[in-house]
Amino acid sequence: MAIALMIIHGLVAVALLGAVTHQTLAAWAPAVPRRKSFFARFRSIAPASFANAIVALYLGSALLGASLYLYFRVDVRPALERSGHWQALGLFDLKEHFISIGLGVLPAYWVLWRRPAPEEPRRMRAILTAILAFIVWWAFLIGHVVNNIMGFGQ
Repeated sequence: MAIALMIIHGLVAVALLGAVTHQTLAAWAPAVPRRKSFFARFRSIAPASFANAIVALYLGSALLGASLYLYFRVDVRPALERSGHWQALGLFDLKEHFISIGLGVLPAYWVLWRRPAPEEPRRMRAILTAILAFIVWWAFLIGHVVNNIMGFGQ
């Protein structure tokens, strides 16, 4: 069961990674009309259209990660401690803190993106999205590093 949850967690994380990366790039580099390059078309999608999906995917990924956390804490972490992988465990602990910060930032993120008015400053939305993107990328990469040290389910 834990392996199936891990696979689903990974798929949700990849979808979240794509959505938050796309929104971050679109928020920091707004579209320029009449450009036909790949990057211009990439930016032409309205960044606000990603907000609900990102909130749902972040919450889904956090819930799946929380359900897997007991298995990690009981079976995987002691083996990593015995093997002396202290740096990886420290980075994983930092990942937990970043995800908690992201959960705290998520309501403000959603409020800023749900109906962005033209008179609102774009910079705050872009900064909050970049913070969330950093958290998602950190969690994704560190999760893979820790998983690849010994393999999940050993």
